[in-house]
Amino acid sequence: MTMPDVHQLHPTEDQLSYTFGGREPLLRVAPGSVIELSTEDCFGGKVRSVDDLPSQVCVFPYLNPVTGPIAVEGAEPGDALAVHFADIRPARDWAVSTTFPHFGALTTTGTTPMLHDALEERVWMYEVDVERGIVRYTARRSDYTVDLPLDPFHGTVGVAPAANESIMSITPSAHGGNMDTPEIRRGTTLYLPVNVPGAMLAIGDGHCRQGEGEVCGTAVEAAMNTTIVVDVIKGAGLHWPRLQDDTHIMSTGSVKPLEDAFRISQHDLIGWTRELTGLDDLDALQLVSQAGLAPVGNVVDTNYTMVAKLPVSVLNGARVYDGIHEHLAGIGRSHVG
Repeated sequence: MTMPDVHQLHPTEDQLSYTFGGREPLLRVAPGSVIELSTEDCFGGKVRSVDDLPSQVCVFPYLNPVTGPIAVEGAEPGDALAVHFADIRPARDWAVSTTFPHFGALTTTGTTPMLHDALEERVWMYEVDVERGIVRYTARRSDYTVDLPLDPFHGTVGVAPAANESIMSITPSAHGGNMDTPEIRRGTTLYLPVNVPGAMLAIGDGHCRQGEGEVCGTAVEAAMNTTIVVDVIKGAGLHWPRLQDDTHIMSTGSVKPLEDAFRISQHDLIGWTRELTGLDDLDALQLVSQAGLAPVGNVVDTNYTMVAKLPVSVLNGARVYDGIHEHLAGIGRSHVG
Protein backbone atom coordinates (compact mmCIF):
# COMPACT_ATOMS: atom_id res chain seq x y z
CA MET A 1 0.00 0.00 0.00
CA THR A 2 1.40 3.40 -0.97
CA MET A 3 1.71 5.73 2.00
CA PRO A 4 -0.14 9.03 1.56
CA ASP A 5 1.59 12.40 1.65
CA VAL A 6 1.22 13.99 5.09
CA HIS A 7 1.11 17.77 5.48
CA GLN A 8 0.95 20.15 8.44
CA LEU A 9 -0.99 23.42 8.55
CA HIS A 10 -0.84 25.45 11.76
CA PRO A 11 -1.50 29.08 10.83
CA THR A 12 -0.38 32.08 12.81
CA GLU A 13 -3.00 34.63 13.84
CA ASP A 14 -2.25 36.86 10.86
CA GLN A 15 -2.66 33.89 8.47
CA LEU A 16 -6.23 33.12 9.56
CA SER A 17 -8.94 33.89 7.01
CA TYR A 18 -12.42 35.34 7.52
CA THR A 19 -13.79 34.69 4.05
CA PHE A 20 -14.23 31.92 1.53
CA GLY A 21 -12.74 33.12 -1.74
CA GLY A 22 -10.36 35.97 -2.43
CA ARG A 23 -7.33 34.39 -0.72
CA GLU A 24 -4.15 32.70 -1.94
CA PRO A 25 -3.60 29.14 -0.66
CA LEU A 26 -1.49 28.54 2.44
CA LEU A 27 -0.88 24.96 1.30
CA ARG A 28 -1.01 22.90 -1.91
CA VAL A 29 -1.56 19.14 -1.72
CA ALA A 30 -2.14 16.19 -4.02
CA PRO A 31 -5.37 14.15 -3.95
CA GLY A 32 -5.16 11.41 -1.35
CA SER A 33 -3.11 13.55 1.03
CA VAL A 34 -3.46 13.60 4.81
CA ILE A 35 -3.47 17.06 6.41
CA GLU A 36 -2.97 17.67 10.12
CA LEU A 37 -4.22 21.16 10.92
CA SER A 38 -5.19 23.40 13.81
CA THR A 39 -8.12 25.78 14.01
CA GLU A 40 -8.98 28.63 16.37
CA ASP A 41 -12.40 29.03 17.97
CA CYS A 42 -15.01 31.41 16.55
CA PHE A 43 -13.81 34.18 18.87
CA GLY A 44 -10.18 33.84 17.84
CA GLY A 45 -9.33 32.62 21.35
CA LYS A 46 -10.10 36.03 22.84
CA VAL A 47 -13.01 34.97 25.09
CA ARG A 48 -11.29 33.23 28.03
CA SER A 49 -13.51 34.02 31.02
CA VAL A 50 -17.11 34.93 31.80
CA ASP A 51 -15.98 38.57 31.98
CA ASP A 52 -14.70 38.60 28.37
CA LEU A 53 -17.78 39.81 26.53
CA PRO A 54 -17.31 39.24 22.78
CA SER A 55 -18.56 42.75 21.99
CA GLN A 56 -15.65 44.10 24.03
CA VAL A 57 -12.78 41.73 23.17
CA CYS A 58 -13.61 40.86 19.53
CA VAL A 59 -13.73 43.16 16.51
CA PHE A 60 -16.26 42.61 13.70
CA PRO A 61 -15.76 41.26 11.04
CA TYR A 62 -12.86 39.33 12.58
CA LEU A 63 -15.02 36.53 13.92
CA ASN A 64 -15.19 32.86 12.92
CA PRO A 65 -11.64 32.48 11.55
CA VAL A 66 -10.89 29.56 9.25
CA THR A 67 -7.65 27.73 8.50
CA GLY A 68 -6.76 27.76 4.81
CA PRO A 69 -7.24 27.94 1.96
CA ILE A 70 -5.81 24.58 0.92
CA ALA A 71 -5.47 24.03 -2.83
CA VAL A 72 -5.96 20.43 -3.98
CA GLU A 73 -4.18 19.62 -7.23
CA GLY A 74 -6.40 18.58 -10.13
CA ALA A 75 -9.62 19.92 -8.63
CA GLU A 76 -11.49 21.82 -11.35
CA PRO A 77 -14.94 23.42 -11.62
CA GLY A 78 -17.52 20.67 -12.05
CA ASP A 79 -15.63 18.27 -9.77
CA ALA A 80 -16.35 17.51 -6.13
CA LEU A 81 -13.85 17.77 -3.30
CA ALA A 82 -14.07 14.89 -0.82
CA VAL A 83 -12.94 15.80 2.71
CA HIS A 84 -12.82 12.95 5.22
CA PHE A 85 -12.56 13.90 8.89
CA ALA A 86 -10.26 11.28 10.41
CA ASP A 87 -9.93 13.00 13.79
CA ILE A 88 -11.26 16.12 15.51
CA ARG A 89 -9.89 16.78 18.99
CA PRO A 90 -10.24 19.81 21.30
CA ALA A 91 -6.95 21.66 21.66
CA ARG A 92 -7.68 23.06 25.15
CA ASP A 93 -9.30 21.95 28.39
CA TRP A 94 -11.90 24.74 28.15
CA ALA A 95 -14.49 25.96 25.71
CA VAL A 96 -16.97 28.82 25.62
CA SER A 97 -20.54 29.67 24.64
CA THR A 98 -22.42 32.97 24.66
CA THR A 99 -25.62 34.81 24.00
CA PHE A 100 -25.41 37.92 21.82
CA PRO A 101 -27.89 40.80 21.96
CA HIS A 102 -28.69 40.59 18.22
CA PHE A 103 -27.72 37.04 17.21
CA GLY A 104 -29.62 33.80 17.75
CA ALA A 105 -32.97 32.20 17.06
CA LEU A 106 -34.87 33.80 19.96
CA THR A 107 -33.78 37.44 19.95
CA THR A 108 -34.31 40.50 17.81
CA THR A 109 -31.87 40.71 14.91
CA GLY A 110 -31.15 43.00 12.00
CA THR A 111 -33.27 40.86 9.69
CA THR A 112 -35.93 40.03 12.30
CA PRO A 113 -36.43 43.40 14.01
CA MET A 114 -38.56 43.60 17.15
CA LEU A 115 -39.50 46.48 19.46
CA HIS A 116 -38.52 44.58 22.60
CA ASP A 117 -35.01 44.60 24.04
CA ALA A 118 -32.48 42.12 22.71
CA LEU A 119 -31.08 39.31 24.86
CA GLU A 120 -28.40 40.05 27.44
CA GLU A 121 -24.84 39.34 26.38
CA ARG A 122 -23.59 36.53 28.64
CA VAL A 123 -20.67 34.07 28.58
CA TRP A 124 -20.56 30.45 29.77
CA MET A 125 -17.27 28.62 30.27
CA TYR A 126 -17.16 24.84 29.79
CA GLU A 127 -14.63 22.40 31.23
CA VAL A 128 -13.47 19.94 28.55
CA ASP A 129 -12.23 16.47 29.49
CA VAL A 130 -11.16 14.60 26.36
CA GLU A 131 -10.16 11.44 28.25
CA ARG A 132 -13.58 11.14 29.89
CA GLY A 133 -15.37 12.35 26.76
CA ILE A 134 -17.39 15.07 28.48
CA VAL A 135 -17.94 18.82 28.63
CA ARG A 136 -19.31 20.34 31.84
CA TYR A 137 -22.18 22.82 31.67
CA THR A 138 -22.28 25.26 34.61
CA ALA A 139 -25.19 27.65 35.01
CA ARG A 140 -24.38 31.33 35.54
CA ARG A 141 -27.19 32.16 37.96
CA SER A 142 -27.27 29.01 40.09
CA ASP A 143 -25.04 26.13 41.21
CA TYR A 144 -26.55 23.76 38.60
CA THR A 145 -24.00 21.66 36.66
CA VAL A 146 -24.28 18.68 34.34
CA ASP A 147 -21.81 16.70 32.23
CA LEU A 148 -22.67 16.46 28.52
CA PRO A 149 -21.13 14.03 26.01
CA LEU A 150 -18.21 15.39 24.00
CA ASP A 151 -19.14 15.30 20.29
CA PRO A 152 -16.53 17.40 18.40
CA PHE A 153 -17.26 18.69 14.92
CA HIS A 154 -16.48 21.62 12.64
CA GLY A 155 -19.25 24.15 12.15
CA THR A 156 -17.52 25.83 9.20
CA VAL A 157 -16.06 23.94 6.22
CA GLY A 158 -16.15 25.16 2.66
CA VAL A 159 -14.47 26.02 -0.61
CA ALA A 160 -14.18 29.18 -2.69
CA PRO A 161 -17.59 30.21 -4.09
CA ALA A 162 -18.38 30.47 -7.79
CA ALA A 163 -18.09 33.62 -9.94
CA ASN A 164 -15.05 34.93 -8.06
CA GLU A 165 -17.19 35.80 -5.06
CA SER A 166 -15.78 36.32 -1.59
CA ILE A 167 -18.23 35.34 1.18
CA MET A 168 -17.88 35.92 4.93
CA SER A 169 -16.97 32.81 6.88
CA ILE A 170 -20.13 33.14 9.01
CA THR A 171 -22.36 32.57 5.97
CA PRO A 172 -23.38 29.08 4.80
CA SER A 173 -24.39 28.58 1.18
CA ALA A 174 -23.77 26.31 -1.81
CA HIS A 175 -19.99 26.49 -1.19
CA GLY A 176 -20.39 25.05 2.32
CA GLY A 177 -19.31 27.57 4.93
CA ASN A 178 -20.88 28.00 8.36
CA MET A 179 -23.41 25.17 8.14
CA ASP A 180 -23.15 24.39 11.86
CA THR A 181 -24.35 20.81 11.49
CA PRO A 182 -23.07 18.30 14.08
CA GLU A 183 -22.96 15.74 11.25
CA ILE A 184 -19.47 17.03 10.27
CA ARG A 185 -17.84 14.95 12.99
CA ARG A 186 -15.05 12.35 13.04
CA GLY A 187 -15.76 9.59 10.52
CA THR A 188 -17.76 11.76 8.13
CA THR A 189 -16.83 12.53 4.53
CA LEU A 190 -18.00 15.89 3.22
CA TYR A 191 -18.45 16.39 -0.53
CA LEU A 192 -18.15 20.00 -1.71
CA PRO A 193 -18.76 21.41 -5.21
CA VAL A 194 -15.55 22.73 -6.77
CA ASN A 195 -15.97 26.23 -8.22
CA VAL A 196 -12.37 27.34 -8.86
CA PRO A 197 -9.14 25.50 -9.69
CA GLY A 198 -7.77 23.84 -6.55
CA ALA A 199 -11.14 24.15 -4.73
CA MET A 200 -9.55 26.31 -1.98
CA LEU A 201 -10.69 24.40 1.10
CA ALA A 202 -10.86 26.13 4.50
CA ILE A 203 -11.94 24.77 7.91
CA GLY A 204 -12.73 26.33 11.29
CA ASP A 205 -15.37 26.94 13.97
CA GLY A 206 -14.71 23.85 16.08
CA HIS A 207 -17.52 22.80 18.42
CA CYS A 208 -17.19 20.42 21.36
CA ARG A 209 -20.89 19.77 20.95
CA GLN A 210 -24.08 21.53 19.84
CA GLY A 211 -27.79 20.90 19.94
CA GLU A 212 -29.65 20.89 16.64
CA GLY A 213 -30.46 24.43 15.54
CA GLU A 214 -27.72 26.14 17.62
CA VAL A 215 -30.62 28.04 19.18
CA CYS A 216 -28.72 30.51 21.38
CA GLY A 217 -26.42 31.43 18.46
CA THR A 218 -23.26 29.62 19.57
CA ALA A 219 -22.21 26.05 20.27
CA VAL A 220 -19.61 24.94 22.82
CA GLU A 221 -16.92 26.78 20.87
CA ALA A 222 -13.35 25.44 20.91
CA ALA A 223 -10.00 25.39 19.15
CA MET A 224 -9.36 22.03 17.48
CA ASN A 225 -6.57 19.79 16.26
CA THR A 226 -7.96 18.00 13.23
CA THR A 227 -6.79 15.42 10.71
CA ILE A 228 -8.41 15.22 7.27
CA VAL A 229 -7.90 13.21 4.09
CA VAL A 230 -8.76 14.90 0.78
CA ASP A 231 -9.51 13.62 -2.70
CA VAL A 232 -11.16 14.75 -5.93
CA ILE A 233 -14.21 13.21 -7.64
CA LYS A 234 -14.01 14.17 -11.30
CA GLY A 235 -17.18 15.42 -12.97
CA ALA A 236 -19.40 14.94 -9.91
CA GLY A 237 -21.35 18.10 -10.69
CA LEU A 238 -22.67 18.84 -7.19
CA HIS A 239 -24.92 21.83 -6.56
CA TRP A 240 -24.91 21.65 -2.74
CA PRO A 241 -22.66 20.03 -0.12
CA ARG A 242 -23.32 16.38 0.61
CA LEU A 243 -22.12 14.16 3.47
CA GLN A 244 -21.62 10.48 4.09
CA ASP A 245 -20.75 8.40 7.13
CA ASP A 246 -20.81 4.66 7.69
CA THR A 247 -24.58 4.57 8.12
CA HIS A 248 -26.13 7.49 6.19
CA ILE A 249 -25.92 9.72 3.15
CA MET A 250 -26.90 13.36 3.69
CA SER A 251 -27.73 16.43 1.63
CA THR A 252 -27.71 20.05 2.79
CA GLY A 253 -29.47 23.29 1.97
CA SER A 254 -28.48 26.71 3.36
CA VAL A 255 -30.79 29.65 2.63
CA LYS A 256 -33.56 31.70 4.21
CA PRO A 257 -36.37 30.98 4.93
CA LEU A 258 -35.88 27.69 6.73
CA GLU A 259 -38.61 26.02 4.63
CA ASP A 260 -36.54 26.57 1.49
CA ALA A 261 -33.41 25.18 3.17
CA PHE A 262 -35.52 22.11 3.99
CA ARG A 263 -36.77 21.84 0.41
CA ILE A 264 -33.27 22.18 -1.09
CA SER A 265 -31.85 19.45 1.14
CA GLN A 266 -34.77 17.09 0.50
CA HIS A 267 -34.75 17.76 -3.26
CA ASP A 268 -31.03 17.00 -3.45
CA LEU A 269 -31.37 13.82 -1.39
CA ILE A 270 -34.20 12.57 -3.58
CA GLY A 271 -32.11 13.20 -6.70
CA TRP A 272 -29.10 11.48 -5.13
CA THR A 273 -31.26 8.50 -4.14
CA ARG A 274 -32.58 8.30 -7.72
CA GLU A 275 -28.99 8.29 -9.07
CA LEU A 276 -27.92 5.52 -6.69
CA THR A 277 -30.94 3.23 -7.06
CA GLY A 278 -32.35 3.86 -10.53
CA LEU A 279 -35.76 4.71 -9.05
CA ASP A 280 -37.91 7.31 -10.76
CA ASP A 281 -38.62 10.62 -9.03
CA LEU A 282 -41.81 9.63 -7.25
CA ASP A 283 -40.47 6.25 -6.10
CA ALA A 284 -37.38 8.03 -4.73
CA LEU A 285 -39.61 10.63 -3.07
CA GLN A 286 -41.64 7.88 -1.43
CA LEU A 287 -38.52 6.11 -0.12
CA VAL A 288 -36.97 9.29 1.31
CA SER A 289 -40.32 10.32 2.80
CA GLN A 290 -40.63 7.08 4.76
CA ALA A 291 -37.00 6.37 5.66
CA GLY A 292 -35.41 9.82 5.87
CA LEU A 293 -34.52 12.16 8.73
CA ALA A 294 -34.27 15.96 8.71
CA PRO A 295 -31.86 17.25 11.39
CA VAL A 296 -31.54 21.02 11.68
CA GLY A 297 -28.09 22.53 11.31
CA ASN A 298 -28.58 26.14 12.34
CA VAL A 299 -31.43 28.63 12.62
CA VAL A 300 -29.20 31.57 13.57
CA ASP A 301 -26.70 32.34 10.81
CA THR A 302 -27.04 34.70 7.85
CA ASN A 303 -28.51 31.67 6.06
CA TYR A 304 -30.18 28.73 7.82
CA THR A 305 -29.07 25.13 7.25
CA MET A 306 -31.12 21.94 6.99
CA VAL A 307 -29.83 18.40 6.49
CA ALA A 308 -31.70 15.55 4.79
CA LYS A 309 -30.47 12.12 5.90
CA LEU A 310 -31.11 8.61 4.54
CA PRO A 311 -29.82 5.25 5.86
CA VAL A 312 -27.48 3.51 3.41
CA SER A 313 -29.21 0.26 4.40
CA VAL A 314 -32.16 1.20 2.16
CA LEU A 315 -29.93 1.66 -0.91
CA ASN A 316 -29.57 -2.10 -1.52
CA GLY A 317 -25.79 -2.05 -1.62
CA ALA A 318 -25.37 0.89 -4.03
CA ARG A 319 -21.80 2.24 -4.05
CA VAL A 320 -21.60 5.95 -3.34
CA TYR A 321 -18.99 7.65 -5.55
CA ASP A 322 -17.30 4.28 -6.16
CA GLY A 323 -16.62 3.77 -2.45
CA ILE A 324 -14.50 6.89 -1.88
CA HIS A 325 -15.79 7.32 1.69
CA GLU A 326 -14.66 3.83 2.66
CA HIS A 327 -11.31 4.38 0.91
CA LEU A 328 -10.59 7.69 2.66
CA ALA A 329 -11.81 6.34 6.00
CA GLY A 330 -9.30 3.49 5.66
CA ILE A 331 -6.47 5.97 5.05
CA GLY A 332 -7.62 8.01 8.03
CA ARG A 333 -7.75 5.02 10.36
CA SER A 334 -4.29 3.90 9.28
CA HIS A 335 -2.90 7.35 10.00
CA VAL A 336 -4.73 8.24 13.21
CA GLY A 337 -5.16 4.76 14.67
